[in-house]
Amino acid sequence: MEIKKVALAGTLESSDVQVTVEPSDKGVNLSLESSVMNQYGQQIKDTVLETLDRLGIKNIKINVIDKGALDCTIKARVECAVLRACEVSDKNIAWGGIIK
Repeated sequence: MEIKKVALAGTLESSDVQVTVEPSDKGVNLSLESSVMNQYGQQIKDTVLETLDRLGIKNIKINVIDKGALDCTIKARVECAVLRACEVSDKNIAWGGIIK
């Protein structure tokens, strides 16, 4: 998949994560802010990068602002932002089949 436009998913509410993605031609550029950075920063980063890898994303600028979200929420928000940015329609989405 190729990122075609800027897209956002999630909120800044407690226990959620806001993910903003935009096109890039310089690999994966991840910016991460988290209220639990000291405890879970590396796990959050790993989850985001693993999700991007499973989606086949090689070039992206991604900004993640975490407010204590669970891994499943992080995966869902990253997937949603990427699919929006790739302009994938509902008809083409393999719900539940992309991210495990």
